[in-house]
Amino acid sequence: MAVKIRLTRLGDKKSPFYRVVVADSKSPRDGKFIDIIGTYNPLANPAEIKIDNEKATKWLKNGALPTETAKSILVKSGVISQENK
Repeated sequence: MAVKIRLTRLGDKKSPFYRVVVADSKSPRDGKFIDIIGTYNPLANPAEIKIDNEKATKWLKNGALPTETAKSILVKSGVISQENK
């Protein structure tokens, strides 16, 4: 089972809000997930990012692969260092 760190969309039409989740790579975007590790609000100025660093680090050490968008959010929150980007 390949595990990914990715975004799940919430919110109304034209008002997105995302959860950063750990999910099986085969599950649908807004489908079943294993764990919630944070949130991302792109409409706030500046964008609001809340990540549980302990959970995110645990999942990365266990082999979860972040998507490109999730990776950039993790870099901004300080979970992944710039060199490992």
